Amino acid sequence: CGGTKQSPINVDTAQAIFSPDLRPIQLSGYSLPANQLLKLKNNGHTVVLELPDSLALAGGYAQQYRAAQLHLHWGSPAGPGSEHTVNGRRFAAEIHVVHYNTKYDSFTEAMVHPDGLAVLGAFLEVGHGENQYYHEILKHLHEIQEVGQETLVPGFNIAGLLPANLKLYFHYNGSLTTPPCYQTVKWTIFNQTMLLSHHQMSVLVSALKSPEDELLQNNYRPVQSLHGRQVLASFQTSPSVKHTPG
Repeated sequence: CGGTKQSPINVDTAQAIFSPDLRPIQLSGYSLPANQLLKLKNNGHTVVLELPDSLALAGGYAQQYRAAQLHLHWGSPAGPGSEHTVNGRRFAAEIHVVHYNTKYDSFTEAMVHPDGLAVLGAFLEVGHGENQYYHEILKHLHEIQEVGQETLVPGFNIAGLLPANLKLYFHYNGSLTTPPCYQTVKWTIFNQTMLLSHHQMSVLVSALKSPEDELLQNNYRPVQSLHGRQVLASFQTSPSVKHTPG
């Protein structure tokens, strides 16, 4: 997993470059009927929800991308576990919705190409009240405690797992954060966070087992060096006072 374009990274908002070319992310087909069953699995690293390729990114990316799966990264009762950090701050957890470029026949084929993958990332924090969308996943975790177990989840509005505001985000070129760490991901990290109840977050961090038969916790990769990469922002991140004349 070496390389100079690895993920995750720390997003330094003062260094992020405002790019007016970054258009709002648009989701297509994300609202699924309850009679469409989705596979939810404990793969030993995380919880994965397989997504039908009827879900797609309709805007914000130059090329067409279809959804493959989503998964989560989290910490433990002792500390937060997002993969990306912002100005050195780690959030409680992070969701990744993984898409592949439609010019390739499958996720597996796409993942080795430089333009192969697009991942939407959002941070999860503890707030007041249950999050009804995350409830659709979390209520099934007790069915997949052991590694390799899977269950079926009724379809719901997957867009509810992501922020309402899809205009504000950071964008950079990086990698998968688990082996084989292919450097083929165009990352979108949303600025708005998602709120889960305290109970929901505790379920997330203590429901699943790891291959060692311990609790699956702190399943995030440390931040990687930028190696000169630029992080773009779809919005002005720093006060414009910094732009002094001359």
